[in-house]
Amino acid sequence: MSDPIVYGFPRSTFVNIVRMVLTHKEAPYAFHDLEPVMGKPEHLALHPFDRVPIFRHDDFTVYETSAIVSYIDEAFAGPKLTPQDVRARARMNQWISAINNYYYPYMIYHVTHERLVFPELGIASDEKVVAHALPKVEVGLGVLERALAHGEDYLLGAELSLADFYLLPSTFAFSLTEEGKTLYPKFPAFSRWRERMENHPTTKKLRSILPPREPIFHAREWANSHRPKY
Repeated sequence: MSDPIVYGFPRSTFVNIVRMVLTHKEAPYAFHDLEPVMGKPEHLALHPFDRVPIFRHDDFTVYETSAIVSYIDEAFAGPKLTPQDVRARARMNQWISAINNYYYPYMIYHVTHERLVFPELGIASDEKVVAHALPKVEVGLGVLERALAHGEDYLLGAELSLADFYLLPSTFAFSLTEEGKTLYPKFPAFSRWRERMENHPTTKKLRSILPPREPIFHAREWANSHRPKY
């Protein structure tokens, strides 16, 4: 089999989840930057819902991050990131669903877009969007703090899982905002987990090959197409 291909753009939260899992599995892959063609036929032929990432492995193509990382964990050698225990696996899937629905939308789609992505393009922040999100972010951080009260290293306990790599990119991007810098110290167990994950060899290895952060140019369209309105 040939090396797989990850399609997306470099700053995408969900693209970096996939790249972290591949890096942890030590699975060689190619990265195809779709930034110049986002929303155009070349992109939509890969993902009809106009999102990233997309993953191709020989004649098999799949989109949706949770489906991609599950496939990678099963199809490639290296340390397994899915628990064998049925209840631990259910807990991992609960975290993945929660990140999709309660963490990413408010940390990234609301706050990080308004504080970083749009201003980098000369688009002013919408303070109503930020204000709507912050209480929900704080709820999510409180849930994490209580979950990590077990005192172990990772979300599920002593063993690293897909859930940890799923959460990290959202918490990293939010950490770059003033709101993240203010909120995070209030949650010491979560902050210890984040420091541990940021210093993990997998994280450092991936970050070492990522390009410098540049504006997400196709995000100009986001301000019109799917920016929250309150």
